[in-house]
Amino acid sequence: MAIKFLSKAKTLAKKTVFLRVDFNVPQAKGRIKDDYKIAAGLETIGFLLAKKCRLVVATHWGEPQGKYQADLSTKALAARLAKLSGRNIAFVPAVSGPKVRAALKKLLPGEILFLENLRFEKGELKNDPKFAKQLTQGIDIYVNDAFAVSHRAQASVGAIKKYLPSYAGFLLEKEVSNLNRILKPIKPLVVVLGGAKISTKLPLISHLYKKADHILLGGGLANNFFQFQGIQIGRSICEPGIDKEVKKFFKNGHLNPKIILPVDIVVGLNDKQPRLQAVGNVKAKEAILDIGPDSIALFASYIKAAKTIVWNGPMGKFEKDSFKHGTLHLARAIAAKAKGPAYGLVGGGETVEALKLTKMQDYIDWVSTAGGAMLAYLGGDKMPGLEKIV
Repeated sequence: MAIKFLSKAKTLAKKTVFLRVDFNVPQAKGRIKDDYKIAAGLETIGFLLAKKCRLVVATHWGEPQGKYQADLSTKALAARLAKLSGRNIAFVPAVSGPKVRAALKKLLPGEILFLENLRFEKGELKNDPKFAKQLTQGIDIYVNDAFAVSHRAQASVGAIKKYLPSYAGFLLEKEVSNLNRILKPIKPLVVVLGGAKISTKLPLISHLYKKADHILLGGGLANNFFQFQGIQIGRSICEPGIDKEVKKFFKNGHLNPKIILPVDIVVGLNDKQPRLQAVGNVKAKEAILDIGPDSIALFASYIKAAKTIVWNGPMGKFEKDSFKHGTLHLARAIAAKAKGPAYGLVGGGETVEALKLTKMQDYIDWVSTAGGAMLAYLGGDKMPGLEKIV
């Protein structure tokens, strides 16, 4: 994939740049819980400011569905960016119109203007060309550094590129470069997938099926495979209506040997009373909430043999102390193998959160800022945010 990289742009000096970032960080009542995504955007911001660009930074935060929501105002994000970058940042409580135009007139080369939450506007969610054009008023160049939303057809990553010369920021460039290492892996390739919804990950399983040597499934994904085989899962998370998709991985009633499922599990009653059991031994009111020690050892054996590893999704309800062990053990196993013996890539909000609990994130080759976009890219889906910059 040939991308128009920002580093190769020749006409940046003193231009007014619309920089789409993804600062959709975890928050509670408007307070930022983790600023990893903001820190990840500093390289592109620093590069543009060094070119004396007048920089307009825009992001979404949360899911306000086209309506103003005070605790999702990006004013808090602007303040955190100011702290991390050591620069003064002007915030404007709008994304287009007279307030933005007035703020742009005051903006000097090498300064930053931070816009309000893009998703307060319905036109953003609808990929409305008229709204996209409004965003371009007074702008010379568009830069997409928001890989994490580049699988969405939304105005600030999609339609806006009809009106401006467009480039990929440094973070987006790194995301694509690192994900391409999964698509062209050094073998053996081991894919580790967990989480609740299998439908979002079936395209990835299908797309990487031929390339992967083994696909290790935990969490709700494994439950769907168990249920298809008639194995009792009690009240475990299990996505309905996808048996036809799961069936593709079986032949004559036997699961393809590339797909590896847990062999023992930790079950609980109302998220309590952890009980280690063999697969299938789940009472009607219980739920599978983690993988057991034999499963950890089994999965770890495949990870140890791998040369390329990609992980998305926890093995169970890792936010509960009684059910975090499977996820954390695998996080440590992947971190121990990566950066040398194997190439390791980890992505997805919960996955990165779990990895950070091990304090071993620095041992992973690439920790992606994306979840859904990572799955979409690796699964071969369309990426509207990459169109016209590739």
